[in-house]
Formats: sequence, structure tokens, C-alpha cells
Amino acid sequence: MNLKQAARGAAALDAGAILVFAVIGRATHEEGILGGNGLGLLGTLWPFLAGAAAGWVLAKAWNKPCAWWPTGVIVWAATLGVGMLLRLVSGQGVAVSFMIVAALFLAVTLIGWRLIAGWVAKRRGLKA
Repeated sequence: MNLKQAARGAAALDAGAILVFAVIGRATHEEGILGGNGLGLLGTLWPFLAGAAAGWVLAKAWNKPCAWWPTGVIVWAATLGVGMLLRLVSGQGVAVSFMIVAALFLAVTLIGWRLIAGWVAKRRGLKA
């Protein structure tokens, strides 16, 4: 796999993790996944995807897309920080309990898959 393919795959995994986060979050609340106007999921999703995009740029993640440090940590921090800021300015909720759950879930997924990929690569004698 070349670096371009790895970057595309990493971006897809990041977006998928954020999508799962948004779907689970919306499914556990009264508004449901789609919400009243059918755009509920998109409304929950876009701030965190924008944050992840900012993290990718800050980390230059395309250079080492599967590295948990610093790429994964920067992508996680930006996804969380920018995502919460965008939720705040767009009038969405940013309760402390939500921030804690988001921080933990996004850390486990955005950093976690990179840790697993590194471990697998090391076991196979590959460069992560």
C-alpha cells in the first residue's frame, strides 16, 4: 500500500469513527438519528468532520496518516476542540457530560485504530 492509499484509508476510518459517534449519540437521545427535519444527523456530524479536517491539515496527516503520535493525537484534539467550538457557535449543545463522552469516544476511535494498526504492522514486520 502506498502513502496515498494509506491516507485515503485513514481519512475514511476517521470519518467513519465520527459518523458512528454521531449515530450512536443521536440514537440514544429523543430526537432520533434523523431528527424532525431529516437533517439531524448532518447537524451533529458536520462540526466534528470540520474539526477532523482541521486536524488533518494541522498534523499534515497525509505524511503519516496511521501514526498515533502525533497524527492521531492532533486529529483527535482538533476534532474535539473545533467540533465543540462549532457546535457552540451554531447554537448546538456543549454540555460538560457531552464533552467528556465525546472526548473519550473520539480518543478511543481516532487514536485507537492507529494504535492497533501500528501494533499489527510491527507484528508483521512492516513500517507503520
